[in-house]
Amino acid sequence: MAAQKIVIVDDDETIRKTFFLLFSKKYRVYPVPDSKEALARFRNQPVDLIIADYKLPGLNGIELIGKFREAGYEGEAILITAYPDQISLRDLGRYAISQFFVKPLDLAVLNKSVDRLLFLREHVGQLA
Repeated sequence: MAAQKIVIVDDDETIRKTFFLLFSKKYRVYPVPDSKEALARFRNQPVDLIIADYKLPGLNGIELIGKFREAGYEGEAILITAYPDQISLRDLGRYAISQFFVKPLDLAVLNKSVDRLLFLREHVGQLA
């Protein structure tokens, strides 16, 4: 089976590079700096996981995931933020956001979460 695809959307280059290094040994990782580029490049592409920061230029991370969902995206989604008080639990549910992490991030926990989500996605998909 081909390596699963992860799109990382964060305007912080250090975060994008860190996530690329963390995940690229197991997965195909595509770091992008903003919601506009993410939508332009990946809206109609098969992707297994989107990891999006909440604060982004243009659309915020929840709005971005919503746009992917409107386009038919059924994959996993993780939202990260330094502003948890601005996040509505209703929005997390509405857009089927699988996980929600608050900065500063525990990279080991994030890595385990990504592995679990993608393992389940791959194996549940094979059973269907």
